[in-house]
Amino acid sequence: MSKDYPVPSGYLERETEVKKSRFIARVYPVGSRDEVRERVAEAHRDYPDARHVCWGYQIGRPGSAAEAAMNDDGEPSGTAGKPILNVIQHKDMGDVLVIVVRYFGGIKLGAGGLVRAYAGAAESVLSEVGRVVQQTRVQAQVELDFADEQPLRHWCDGHEGTIESIEYSAKVRALVSVPEVRQHELAAFCESQKLDYRFET
Repeated sequence: MSKDYPVPSGYLERETEVKKSRFIARVYPVGSRDEVRERVAEAHRDYPDARHVCWGYQIGRPGSAAEAAMNDDGEPSGTAGKPILNVIQHKDMGDVLVIVVRYFGGIKLGAGGLVRAYAGAAESVLSEVGRVVQQTRVQAQVELDFADEQPLRHWCDGHEGTIESIEYSAKVRALVSVPEVRQHELAAFCESQKLDYRFET
């Protein structure tokens, strides 16, 4: 069974206006709760005088997300984060965060109006952002000598590999991630270079 699913191809921002209130929607690809926190903090820094910074996200496969959450940031309960998350869930996209920043325009929108405005802002950015298919990746712990580090980096560059972390002691320990379809190629490379490796399960 393939675990590949579409994720946003990058960052996008769109602005909508409803009865003089400005709604600035941002979409990001995210892979962890820490990343979500960083992006929300960034929105607060970018718009320090905004009345509300509301958001929703889901990480993992659409329809069975490993994690999802939302925040109304002071708007009446269920009128901001929930409509944002509902739009995300209807888009069949994973690893996605939508933040909607609101500047109040002086005219109250009411609960129904807020739900429509936040859902509309999320829709405006999600319908325009590009999609890429996120390939399932696997990780391997590789132990190597200093002389082998450069060949490993070179191999990763040519095979969609990423060195997630590296530690130097008597030996070099690298945590390497590759698309699942390239797992055998990484194993073959390690064996040809006589490197100790084990895949994380």
